[in-house]
Amino acid sequence: MDRLSAIEIFVAVVNHEGFTAAARELDVSKSYVSKQVSRLEDRLGVRLLNRTTRHVSPTGEGEAFFERCAQILDDLEEAERALTQAHSEPVGTLRLTAPMSFGQSYLAPAAADFMAKYPELRVDIHFSDRLVDIIEEGFDLAVRVGTLQDSSLIVRRIGPATGYAVASSSYLDERGEPQDPDDLSDHACLLYSYLQTGSTWVFQNEEGAETRVDVDGPMRANNGEALLEACKRGLGIYTAPDFITADAIRSGQVQRVLTDWHLDAGGIWALYPHRRHLSTKVRLFVDFLSDRFSESPPWSLEPPFEA
Repeated sequence: MDRLSAIEIFVAVVNHEGFTAAARELDVSKSYVSKQVSRLEDRLGVRLLNRTTRHVSPTGEGEAFFERCAQILDDLEEAERALTQAHSEPVGTLRLTAPMSFGQSYLAPAAADFMAKYPELRVDIHFSDRLVDIIEEGFDLAVRVGTLQDSSLIVRRIGPATGYAVASSSYLDERGEPQDPDDLSDHACLLYSYLQTGSTWVFQNEEGAETRVDVDGPMRANNGEALLEACKRGLGIYTAPDFITADAIRSGQVQRVLTDWHLDAGGIWALYPHRRHLSTKVRLFVDFLSDRFSESPPWSLEPPFEA
C-alpha cells in the first residue's frame, strides 16, 4: 500500500465528511477510496472512521491521526513549493493558539489582514488562556503574554505590554483611592485565575523598586475581559496588561490608580518549535506581527497618558 496516498485519501474523507465527495476531489472511484481507508485501518490496527449510511466522521483516534496527517501534508506541500521557487508565498494551514483577550481584540484582525495578503493560506486559531503545549497539540505557533518560563521553544518578542491598576470612579467614590500598593489589602480586588503569582500582585516603580501585596476580592475569573467588565461596574480594583484596559482608560470607564506604580506584564511573544528549516508561513506571520505591534501597538497609551 502506498502510505502517502492512503493518508491523502483519509484526510480528504475527513475534510469532506464522506467517501463520495473525497473520491470526486481525488478523481478516483468511491470503492477505491473506501478500500484504501480500510487498508490503512488494518495496517494501524485501529478504527479511524465512524461510518453510517449518511455520514462519515473520525473516531477519537482518527481525529488525532487526522490532525497530524493534515499537518504532514501541509508541510509536504510547502516543501514542494520551496523546490519550485514558490517559497515566498505561504500555503497550507497555519495553526496557532493565543490568549482569549489579546487574541480576539488584536490577533484575529491581524490574522485576517495576513490572509488577505496571502489568499492561499488557511488559518486555524485556538483561543485559550491556559498554557497550551504546542508540540503535543500540533500547533505551529503560540502567542503568549507575560514573563515566560524556560522553554525549548524558539521565542521572539512581537510587542510590549505594561500592567496597570485600574478602577471605576463609582468604586473610588465609595471606597477611596489607594495611595500605596500596600493599601490594596483593604480593597476589593478582581483576580485573574492564571496569574503566575497567584493572589499576589507585584508592582514596580520608575526607579525599579519592587513591592508585593497579597490581595483578595469578590471575583476571580480566567478571562481578562470579564474582570474588566466587573471593574467598570464598580466591583473592585483590577490589574491587567494595557492591551486589555487601554480603551476603557481612554473612554473614562475606568481610571488608573497607583499611577507611580505599574506591573511588569513581560511583553507579547511568539513561540514556535525549533526546526532546522522554519516554515515560510510561520516566519512571515511572525514578521507580520512584529511589524504590526512592536513599534506603535494600537493599545499603547503613549504619548504618556495623564490619569
